[in-house]
Amino acid sequence: MKFMKLGSRPDTFYSAESVRTVSSEVSSDLIIEVKGCKYLLHKFPLLSKCLRLQRICCESPETSQHQIIQLPDFPGGIEAFELCAKFCYGITITLSAYNIVAAQCAAEYLQMTEDVEKGNLIYKLEVFFNSCILQGWRDSIVTLQSTKAFPLWSEDLGITSRCIESIASKVLTHPSKVSLSHSHSRRVRDDISCNGAESQRHKSTTKGWWAEDMAELGIDLYWRAMIAIKSGGKIPSNLIGQALQIYASRWLPNISRQVNANQGATSDSDSDSTGEVSSKHRLLLESIVSLLPSDKGDVSCSFLLKILKAANILNASSSSKMELARRVALQLEEARVSDLLIPSLSYSSDTLYDVDIVLTILEEFMLQGQSPPTSPPRSRVGFERRRRSRSAENIDFEFQESRRSSSASHSSKLKVAKIMDGYLQEIARDINLPLSKFIAIAEKIPDFSRLDHDDLYRAIDIYLKAHPDLNKSERKKLCRILDCKKLSVEACMHAAQNEKLPLRVVVQVLFFEQARAAMAGGKVAELPRNIKALLAAHNIDPSRPPGTLSTTTSIRGDDQWSVSGLKSPKSRTSTLRMKLAEDDFDEYDMNPDGLGRSSKFKAFCALPTGPKKMFSKLLSINRSGSEKN
Repeated sequence: MKFMKLGSRPDTFYSAESVRTVSSEVSSDLIIEVKGCKYLLHKFPLLSKCLRLQRICCESPETSQHQIIQLPDFPGGIEAFELCAKFCYGITITLSAYNIVAAQCAAEYLQMTEDVEKGNLIYKLEVFFNSCILQGWRDSIVTLQSTKAFPLWSEDLGITSRCIESIASKVLTHPSKVSLSHSHSRRVRDDISCNGAESQRHKSTTKGWWAEDMAELGIDLYWRAMIAIKSGGKIPSNLIGQALQIYASRWLPNISRQVNANQGATSDSDSDSTGEVSSKHRLLLESIVSLLPSDKGDVSCSFLLKILKAANILNASSSSKMELARRVALQLEEARVSDLLIPSLSYSSDTLYDVDIVLTILEEFMLQGQSPPTSPPRSRVGFERRRRSRSAENIDFEFQESRRSSSASHSSKLKVAKIMDGYLQEIARDINLPLSKFIAIAEKIPDFSRLDHDDLYRAIDIYLKAHPDLNKSERKKLCRILDCKKLSVEACMHAAQNEKLPLRVVVQVLFFEQARAAMAGGKVAELPRNIKALLAAHNIDPSRPPGTLSTTTSIRGDDQWSVSGLKSPKSRTSTLRMKLAEDDFDEYDMNPDGLGRSSKFKAFCALPTGPKKMFSKLLSINRSGSEKN
């Protein structure tokens, strides 16, 4: 770090009874009061270099031996004034990036210009600032940071803008051409391998060498510096994203812990300080959001979700939250379930997590995942076949690119479906989570994105355990999102024994396991007596295989399930399916065939208490069918 020494005389200032004076053979004739401190000095050395003091002394008459001058609004305080006073006396002073801003403001205040004396302090400071401070990286950072104590003076003198320009120009230059600090220069040299080439391990660190040093700036100065860097157009957007992540980790640590600790404050002073801290953090966060690069992948999805959590805790503006939600949706397939657990601090909701913002993210993701056309445009009728032109090749190229995009979108949806099913399992434990929100998230996932429904079934099971007060219709509504055809054998065995599931779901599980075994080549035989009685009551021959499964049959909306019927409504298995769909287990209702629903209800209740035995029979049927084949 550069420094400059001015003057050659030793320091002769000393304090006596809260008064600063300078030892001299000549008695003092001037008293200057600065920020409550008195200085006993001499007119000649000060007035010969300070135009402002000359004018004040001329305007105020001498009433005693000492002429008194008060400078209550002196910039920089007593330290800056003493630097200027020592310069007037020829006493040695040391200037560096840490005190040059205060010295410049004080010299401007005292009007220590060339018009008063050649080689005055303002001129010397300006030369040092331009030739040394602005040429060094660390000096520019420290000087810019020190302007925060004198914002108006620094802006008027152009110190802030020149420091920002210097920093931006150095960031846009290769680090080998920048005068770095000793510690950072050594860090960059360590990133160079023995043959002179950058090692792959530290390549990204070397490219973003400026991020950690800039993270020391306050948000207002940092924002202006980053805008200048981005406007240069030479820095890759992913490095901008890394720099923002470093800055956020520097200034937004453990926001939730701080807010929870401050919520216990009861006094007015504590609440005011807490509100002030939250306001500063809110401004900082919204400024970071405004600086985020626009391209996908420039910042990690985990970082975006952490910022979104902080935005929720700090009650940031809705526009900032929506912007973060949109950016998260662009790369939702990279998210982790733990990152999506955003705490809810809304007074209108008692839920543990903010499910609404996750639902918004999911909706944005589905809108962005629209698949392009899957077939190339047809040529016009009667168009004469010619040699393939450049435009035709371009069309084929665009078509291949669209197919790749469609495939990538499909792969992303498969990953997001897995993530959201894991998210449902976490939020299902919240006793205050409304059923409508749980179902809304589950239904946002397209059916083709779930290759199996085992994770969804686990989420439903957890929700049923955490909400034992759900009535029959609510449990039926919840289970409509489940497709029994997509359950594994282990999940089916668990579902068949799950007392919290509606009875109709258990019957569906058993039915589709029977159908699966029959389609695999086995025979539906050796069924328990109660199942045979139930089938006989509906005039169904269990020895005949069921019809082909389909999803086109329409069922009454009130009882429609995710397993949506059979292909042939006239088949016997379809009849059973329709009967099951129409049956709501009302024991006082009667069918036209004269069979009371109470008897059917008893038949359903007579299912064996050990469903595992039934599944062992189903598995034996599958094995016998495979052996025959």
